[in-house]
Amino acid sequence: MPRNRKKTTNRGECDLNLYKKAYDEVQTKGIPLRQAAEKYGVKLTSLFRYKKKRDSCNEDAAVSVSMGYSPHNKVFSESQEKELTKYLTRCADIYFGLSKREVRKLAYELTKSYNLKKPQSWDENELAGEDWFRAFMSRNPELSVRAAQATSLSRATSFNRTNVEAFFDNLEKVMDRHKFEPQDIYNVDETGITTVQKPDRIVARRGIKQVGSVTSGERGTLVTLAFAVSALGNVIPPFFVFPRVRYHDHFLRDGPVGSTGTANPSGWMQDEGFLQFLNHFKKYANCSKSHPILLVLDNHSSHIHINCLDYCKDNGIVLLSFPPHCSHKLQPLDRSCFGPFKKAINSFCDAWMRNNPAKTMSIYDLPSIAATAMPLAFTSNNIQAGFRATGICPFNRNIFTDLDYAPSFVTDRPNPVIDVTPGQNSPSTEEQTNSANIQVAGVPDQNQTLNETPTNITDSHVAALDVVTVPPTTPPMHINQACGTTFDPNQPSTSRSNIFSPESTRPFPIAPPRVMPARGRKKRKSTIYTDTPEKEEIRKESEEKNRKRQAKKVKKNITKTNKGKGKGKKTKQQAPKMTTSSEDETEDCFCLVCMESYISSRPGEDWLQCSGCKLWAHEACTTGDLQYLCHNCESD
Repeated sequence: MPRNRKKTTNRGECDLNLYKKAYDEVQTKGIPLRQAAEKYGVKLTSLFRYKKKRDSCNEDAAVSVSMGYSPHNKVFSESQEKELTKYLTRCADIYFGLSKREVRKLAYELTKSYNLKKPQSWDENELAGEDWFRAFMSRNPELSVRAAQATSLSRATSFNRTNVEAFFDNLEKVMDRHKFEPQDIYNVDETGITTVQKPDRIVARRGIKQVGSVTSGERGTLVTLAFAVSALGNVIPPFFVFPRVRYHDHFLRDGPVGSTGTANPSGWMQDEGFLQFLNHFKKYANCSKSHPILLVLDNHSSHIHINCLDYCKDNGIVLLSFPPHCSHKLQPLDRSCFGPFKKAINSFCDAWMRNNPAKTMSIYDLPSIAATAMPLAFTSNNIQAGFRATGICPFNRNIFTDLDYAPSFVTDRPNPVIDVTPGQNSPSTEEQTNSANIQVAGVPDQNQTLNETPTNITDSHVAALDVVTVPPTTPPMHINQACGTTFDPNQPSTSRSNIFSPESTRPFPIAPPRVMPARGRKKRKSTIYTDTPEKEEIRKESEEKNRKRQAKKVKKNITKTNKGKGKGKKTKQQAPKMTTSSEDETEDCFCLVCMESYISSRPGEDWLQCSGCKLWAHEACTTGDLQYLCHNCESD
């Protein structure tokens, strides 16, 4: 029998007005109960129970007398269920939602805390029943069981009002300075596509346990694409980064018109590759010092290399970065274009596998697939919607609501206090500026977050302090936002207020107090990198890194030289280089992919022979499979 059985009869349903009229006639006219029940068409036993309930209560409580079946397993009242609904919604808003089992466990804990009547099976299982949960969800249609999307802790906590306001302050500054129009505002970001797609949903036999779909391999090879879109709705031809040692033009066969690329062994965007992308971007963006353009991007290390910043400064490209871990909300490409693009790529990869049975997809087939998928994803409506949803163009700093900032509630804590005692030297202004998450007693900042650095602390503030303020040892008081009550989570439930509050039984998660951070890697924030102070700071950091790298290399060479001295150690003789029988034959041997001759190859570099045409290629230029088949033989 199904749990949600539909009634086919009117049994258990009654009209209270008929019982009231029959009761009134029995009380006023004195007619027997049987005669009154026959007159109004009600059951004699039910009328007898109604009369017993009315006689046992006063006139004021007579209004609440009911008949018929009581709601099944309704443990909580309507107002209590509303409070529980608000609590569950708030937990989901701060990205700490409760699963179905956790909700049932919370319901059982609430009945124990407030001494509510509950079924005996709840005590046996220490859990609310599935029937109660199903009925609770049907009575509260604003709730639903959803599959949560994995969100990193850094993204959940870094997207807060302080970081976003800092970004819009910088955006407003550059907009007022240069008066950028929509065609002069660009966003750039990278995404990756692989040779192994995620198959689409297919139609198959009902009841089968496993349905398969052919892919090119177990693990795919990644190719990075860099896209740049303007607020007007235009897209610049993509820039490819191939996982190869050397790049050649034939990598982009049948690729998008106007696209170009580079290569490196990792296949990810690096400093030299992004500099080449900027040169490609400048050709299509038509920017110069007399006609500057705005380019918003994330804080990836390749984007803020000093050579890239100098190039942007010399060519009229104003770089504005997003706050760290906020691109999922602030980046137009992430909001509107990359999702449809990845979905289209998967669909066209499925089509390629059907059109090329028993063939393996290579990275050289991806440009043609990307060219087919781009018109479906990078439309003018999608691009403009991305800029509009992020508040960049048109400018709208109030585009995000309190609900968007709700996940940062967990780490919304007071900052640690600087321990300054009389007679001791106060920290310098530079140390105060570079130390993140510091708060002086008497200068509170409730909205400051993990990624922000206070810059308003001066020596005068420190000198004005006479007494050291230590962090409080008592636990923080929690505020029930649904009922407006304040309570201590460590206080026993019997001494709390009688107001029904799920938060008093299970408080919202709160991170522990912050500690003074150790000096380490500098945390980035939203910055106009092409401004002179920020650019010079990046230059100093780059020079310092190079100095440390050179010192480490010299130390390593000295250690290696001293290690081999005076021990009479013989150097290992290198194996002779393999040559062919004829010098002319060696000169005529070229790599099938990068067209480099065998003579100019690096020492110890391995080559693979095509099993079809018997020609050779660098192992680094191929997928590395022992049964290598070149692209010419595959196309045949």
